Amino acid sequence: MQQNIKIVLVNTSHPGNIGGAARAMKNMGLSELVLVEPKLFPHDEAFSRASGASDILDNAKVVATLEEALADCQLVIGTSARERHIPVTLVDPRQAAELVYGDTLKTAFVFGREDRGLTNEELQRCHYHVHIPSVEEFSSLNLGAAVQVIAYELRMKALSLQGGPIVESKWDVPAATSEQLDYMLTHLEKVLGDIEFLDPKAPRQVMTRFRRLYQRSQLDQQEVGMLRGMLTAVEKQCTKSD
Repeated sequence: MQQNIKIVLVNTSHPGNIGGAARAMKNMGLSELVLVEPKLFPHDEAFSRASGASDILDNAKVVATLEEALADCQLVIGTSARERHIPVTLVDPRQAAELVYGDTLKTAFVFGREDRGLTNEELQRCHYHVHIPSVEEFSSLNLGAAVQVIAYELRMKALSLQGGPIVESKWDVPAATSEQLDYMLTHLEKVLGDIEFLDPKAPRQVMTRFRRLYQRSQLDQQEVGMLRGMLTAVEKQCTKSD
């Protein structure tokens, strides 16, 4: 479905921002870039900033009008930093991703000029406006960063639809078993008694809290072995002291 999504940049003034947008797109699996009357393109700085995403720039389509860029689109979402006099349904980037993947529609995300965004007339061509909720004191995002935010949410939604964990941890050592943890805690209790940290006649909740601490840490088998080794070393030092 990501092949149904195009990124449209309108009247971009800085070629480096075009390259930054291309890189953001490639990071998140998007490939179709349309440029509406860019001030400078093609340009060396665009390719420099693309940093490995030059294929997206090579295949970018340059058009004269927004109408031409949107001609084949069924869903158009325009970026807007503020409310307009005639409001259109406003969504955040995550809600926008839900809209895109709710149906197999040819979709355009439209980004405006660096200094003033999209005009009211351009925004009126959009079915929705997407607003990135940055802090009010410093709300202006770089164009490449704005594309990255939108592309990231689209990627996360696409991965969630594939099922399974989005990010899967692969641990290098098996998790400790309950029995191994019990042995380690018994060993710990003995050593704490030997060094008089723990009073065996009045242990209170110390070992219960240690158990909770280690269970929360989700130790692996090597880590339990390291702790047992450390406790053994403490025991040896205590024996030498005696």
